[in-house]
Amino acid sequence: MKHTRETIIAFINEYRATKTPVDMRGIDLSGLDLRWADLRGSNLQGANLQDANLQEANLRWADLRGSNLLDANLQWANLQGADLRRAQMQWANLQGADLRRAQMQKANLQEANLQKANLQEANLQGTNLRWADLRGADLDFAGYELSCQIIGIKADKRLVSQLLYHLCRMDVQDCPEWDELRNDERLIALANQSHVIPVYLLPKIEPLKLRRKK
Repeated sequence: MKHTRETIIAFINEYRATKTPVDMRGIDLSGLDLRWADLRGSNLQGANLQDANLQEANLRWADLRGSNLLDANLQWANLQGADLRRAQMQWANLQGADLRRAQMQKANLQEANLQKANLQEANLQGTNLRWADLRGADLDFAGYELSCQIIGIKADKRLVSQLLYHLCRMDVQDCPEWDELRNDERLIALANQSHVIPVYLLPKIEPLKLRRKK
């Protein structure tokens, strides 16, 4: 049976009326228009959502483990606390999506659009982010992995200055090359443009030699 938007909404409403969790494990919703749909807390394990339009859908706390979200439109969708472990999300559009505290371990987000997405406290361990677009994304407190899985990501000043800030706060030993770079005025100026300074009331970066004299 090929579902329509109407049959899915009716199906969800039946579950809501009985106050039981919505169970749609393995369902085929590929290509469906599910904009603004209320799918919060739904069990969508292994569901086929390829090419589905989930723009501004409510998927808060939804179980999407192992689901197929290839090329899905999830712009501005609410995915807070969603379980996306091992989900296939290549080329998905997650621009502006709310992914705070989402579990995304070993999900495949290769070439996904994550511009301006909120990934605060998201677990990205083992997540494939190769060539993903993270411009404007908020990665504060996210479990962001330093591995080959992040090669080629698209970044902007927000992420670069944030990473530089943390790098400058490291106590690097036995690396004179870093000492020289660390005192570069341009590097310090860029690190001091990081949002973490005003947001979390952190001190600005000072030249290394001046800091050691204190």
